[in-house]
Amino acid sequence: MDLKYPERAARFADEVRAFVRKELPAEIRDKVQRRQKITPEDQRTWQRKLCDKGWACPSWPKEYGGPGFDVMERMIFDNICSEEGAPSALPFGELMISPVLFAVGSPEQKAQLLPKIRTLEYWFCQGFSEPGSGSDLASLRTRAVQDGDDWVINGQKMWTSGAHNANWIFMLVRTNTEVKQQEGISMFVFPMSTPGITVRPIVTMDGEHHTNETFFDNVRVPKTALIGEVNKGWTYAKLLLGHERTSIARIGQSKRELRRLKALASEINITGAPLMDHTPFRDRVAAVEIELLALEITALRAIAKGGSPGVEANLLKVKGSEIQQKLTELFMDAAGPYGLPFDPDRGLHDGNEPIGFDEAASLGPNYLMTRVVTIYGGSNEIQRNIVSKTLGL
Repeated sequence: MDLKYPERAARFADEVRAFVRKELPAEIRDKVQRRQKITPEDQRTWQRKLCDKGWACPSWPKEYGGPGFDVMERMIFDNICSEEGAPSALPFGELMISPVLFAVGSPEQKAQLLPKIRTLEYWFCQGFSEPGSGSDLASLRTRAVQDGDDWVINGQKMWTSGAHNANWIFMLVRTNTEVKQQEGISMFVFPMSTPGITVRPIVTMDGEHHTNETFFDNVRVPKTALIGEVNKGWTYAKLLLGHERTSIARIGQSKRELRRLKALASEINITGAPLMDHTPFRDRVAAVEIELLALEITALRAIAKGGSPGVEANLLKVKGSEIQQKLTELFMDAAGPYGLPFDPDRGLHDGNEPIGFDEAASLGPNYLMTRVVTIYGGSNEIQRNIVSKTLGL
C-alpha cells in the first residue's frame, strides 16, 4: 500500500519540507539525526522559528495562537518536521496541559499561560507518578489541603521528566480522602520556583539526566492554581493522557529512523553482500515498515474523528512504542559489536567517541533509553487492559 496525500495536502507537505530545510539550523538537525542531547536553547531556537512563521503549536486553534491546521495538515506537519530532523515538540506544555486549559481553564489562566507556553517562556513538567503510584495513578498520596485562600501541598512525585529545566509544573494531588480514589483528585498548575520544591536527579541507564524525583514540603499555592473544579482532576487527567499517548506514537520519528536504518544496512557488508540484501534481516525491516504504515493510517483515522482521543490513543501508544523499540533493536543488530561500546559516564554530548562507523556511538544509549517508551504514559500492559475493557472482552 502506498499512502499518498491529496494534491492540496501534497503542496502543503512541500511547503513544510522547504521551510524546515531552510530554517532549521544545521547543528540542531545534526544533533537530532545523531540522537544527541537537545538543549533548552536548541529547543527555543527552533520554537522561535515556528512562532515567526505562525506554525508554533500546530495542534492549537487560531483563537489561542495556533495555526489552525486541519487534521491532514497537522499530520503532515508533525511527520515532515520529524522526518527532516527538527526537534520534537515539548509535550508537557504544548500537547498535554494546553488541551486541558482550552477545555476547563479560567479566562485568566488561558491569558497568562497559553501565550508563554507557545513561546516556551513557560517550560512545563508533569507531576503525576509517585513511588508506588505509577500505572495505578489513582492511588497517588500527595496531598493538598486548603488553608484560607491557599492550598498547601505535601508529598513526592517520581519520574518527573524535565523538572531540572522546567519553570512550571502541572500536577495531580489528593484533595479528598473520604471518597473513591478517582473522585478525590484535583489538578494544579504553578511555578517551579515556589518555595518548598526540591528536585533531585535520576540518571538513567543510557547515562543521561532525563528525569527526577521531586519533593513538595508545605508548598503554598493560591486558589487560582487550581485547574477547573476541585476533585475533578481525574477527569482532566484522562483528557490529558489521551493527548500524551497519541504523541508517544512518534510516527515521523520512526519514519526517519527507518529510512536511516535502510541506508545503514545498505552500507554494511556481511559475507560479501550488503546486510539489506540478506533475506532474514530484510524481512524484519519490511515487517516493521508495514506496521508503521498501518500505525500512520490508524493515527489519521483517530485524528479525523475529532474530539478528545479515545481508545485509539491507547492503541497508538502501544504499537508506536513497540515500533520504536523494534527499530533500535534492528540498528543494534546491524551495527553488531560496534553498537556495544559506550561509556555511560560520558554521554554523546560530552564527546563519547564511536568505535567503527560514526553513528555507532549513539546506538547503544538510544537502545537503552527506548526501553522506557513501553512504560511511560501508562505501561503497555495497562493500555491493553483498557482496550480490552473498552471492547467488552
